Amino acid sequence: MTETTTQGTARERPEAPAGAGGRPRGAARTGPNKPLLGAVGIVAFLGMWEAVPHLGLVSERFLPPASTVLAALAQRATTPGLWIAVGDTLIGWGLGLAIAFVAAVLLGFAMGALPRVRAFTNSTVDFLRPIPSVALIPLAILLYGTDLRSTLLLVVYACFWLIYIQVLYGVADVDPVAEQTARSYGLGRLARIRYVVWPTTLPYLMTGVRLAAAVALILAITAQLIIGSPGIGQEIAVAQSSGAVSSVYALIVATGALGVLINIGVRVLERRVLRWHTSVRGEATA
Repeated sequence: MTETTTQGTARERPEAPAGAGGRPRGAARTGPNKPLLGAVGIVAFLGMWEAVPHLGLVSERFLPPASTVLAALAQRATTPGLWIAVGDTLIGWGLGLAIAFVAAVLLGFAMGALPRVRAFTNSTVDFLRPIPSVALIPLAILLYGTDLRSTLLLVVYACFWLIYIQVLYGVADVDPVAEQTARSYGLGRLARIRYVVWPTTLPYLMTGVRLAAAVALILAITAQLIIGSPGIGQEIAVAQSSGAVSSVYALIVATGALGVLINIGVRVLERRVLRWHTSVRGEATA
């Protein structure tokens, strides 16, 4: 076997000595089954949840057993109201994330191509970015009431900065040698963006999307919970005001399950988009 050095030359590397069973000692061992461990963790958590109210550590009035909550969730799952609320939440989540994505990519590439303009706007960005989206709730209510646009205002504002900053990092990370080489071969601005800037920025961009996807769901639920726009958050507020404690916990569990599914979907998308990247290829061969 050969090993390539940093200077580009190759030298012979001895084989790792075989251990027990003929396996090379340096070979990686098969790790534990992650899905199985995850399932065991969920079962253990549900068992603890079930035991806490039965043991009297917390009153069932405030923390119903897991079996009661899951039964309430199953009952709600048979009604169209839950799925309508899930659909409204996904609309607010997806539309807000899409608007933030397009705006952040366009503005991020524009600012990356115009460093003087970026330097001129840095102070404005530093002022606006730390403002929490929940601080815009009074403004959203004043402008749009309980309309979907109130949810979109919060989601877009929060997600825009997460993606925009990652795009700026990606554009700034472009290898100047590669940029100059592309110029020397006569590539125009659009061609350089496509073949040089975009591949460098894409991993940063997908990181921003992965972070923004989770934040978008949080802000969508928050807007529905506080403002009263349609969705799971509104259903939680209605259940809480009517004293349906089991339904409150059931809807919270549904929200957590939705977040897990969104995270899995974004992870799958990230691996597919970045299948050429060394980090993803390393995961595939590990």
